[in-house]
Amino acid sequence: MEKKERIAKVMAEAGLCSRREAERWIEAKRVQVNGTVLTTPACLVDENDVILVDGKPIGAKQECRLWCYYKPTGLVTTHRDPQGRPTVFASLPAYMPRVVSVGRLDLNSEGLLLLTTSGALARELEHPSKGWKRKYRVRVHGVLTPDMQAKLKKGITVKGIRYAPCEAITERVQGTNSWLLITLTEGKNREIRKMMEFFGLPVTRLIRVSYGPFQLGNLEKGDLREVTKKMMKELL
Repeated sequence: MEKKERIAKVMAEAGLCSRREAERWIEAKRVQVNGTVLTTPACLVDENDVILVDGKPIGAKQECRLWCYYKPTGLVTTHRDPQGRPTVFASLPAYMPRVVSVGRLDLNSEGLLLLTTSGALARELEHPSKGWKRKYRVRVHGVLTPDMQAKLKKGITVKGIRYAPCEAITERVQGTNSWLLITLTEGKNREIRKMMEFFGLPVTRLIRVSYGPFQLGNLEKGDLREVTKKMMKELL
């Protein structure tokens, strides 16, 4: 550390926990700095400070790494779920370091989820200023009409929530179902499902196939592919 940083940030970057978890650990008096038990997360530290968690020194700041992961349905994108549902992070291989997700995919959605050891990188990749497009293959019950497409291109408001303009293309129609390719530039909670329901087109399958320059490619459900340092440098 070249400058003093908040203790919760330092703990998170060492791969111990999230910032929120770090704050809870501090409230539980599990964290010491230079022999003093912390009672508040409003503490700044640098590389000269001795930080102990449960009496053990914290590790060094983790190397920034990034993975593409094919999230299956049936997993929630959280480290702990109050309802006890299976989580993405509990399903990862034992060799994986502690990671956070870039955005989320809901329980019934699947496809590309970016995972990183760096909370700072996750926040950067999520930030709207990036303007990165997210592409989804979506199966709906019904048919997307030209009028619906035109409205989506202008942006729509559903139950008081404004959704930014997006592109929706019909790839193919199978019986009473249609496969669509939908491209978003923002990622509000359950955005595609809510927009499609607004048009009377319930979503029966949703697969994210890309996030900015990162592609799902040939990954199978549950597979991981680490992004090389060279690619990270070129893309980020």
